[in-house]
Amino acid sequence: MKRTTTAIACSAAALALGLSGCGASFEGSGSKDAASAEQLALRTDDPWAAEVAVDGAARAEGAYADGVYVGRGRGMEGAITVTLLLDDGRITCLEMTQEGESQSRGGYEAIRDGLYAEMIEAAQGADIDAVAGATITTAGVKQAVADALAQAEIAAGAETTGGAAAQSGEDAAATSGADGAGVPTGKEA
Repeated sequence: MKRTTTAIACSAAALALGLSGCGASFEGSGSKDAASAEQLALRTDDPWAAEVAVDGAARAEGAYADGVYVGRGRGMEGAITVTLLLDDGRITCLEMTQEGESQSRGGYEAIRDGLYAEMIEAAQGADIDAVAGATITTAGVKQAVADALAQAEIAAGAETTGGAAAQSGEDAAATSGADGAGVPTGKEA
């Protein structure tokens, strides 16, 4: 009985000494890869801390009507909505929302932290760089910006034509029925 008690006590002491080396330090805290990843993370620059350079004189390329436009796109797990203000050819991102994007995806943080908004304003359009880990979300943001800009382009076209599509003299006569021919058959060009 005494031998068994001594053997158990010695085994417990050896086990306690063996496990005490598994502290939270880099050396011996697990696999060599885990320690290397922790050390690398402490030395690597934070990609979210990178400043996006915005040129205050830059203007959007294209003919856009001034106003506020809301564009929609499809992200990884839901809809992305971008609200843009166009003023004198300059794009300002007023708001960006996502529905269903997971917090474990890079795009969620980029939308929440305003990184995409800064990128849109710097690019003055939909031609923005992809965010690491958020390729599909970035594509959805580009789609939403392109949608909003398409609305602004249509509005600019409507302003230049007086709110209606310009018709040639023949088309106007054919649709008005003034020549007695009635409604066009659809075969006219």
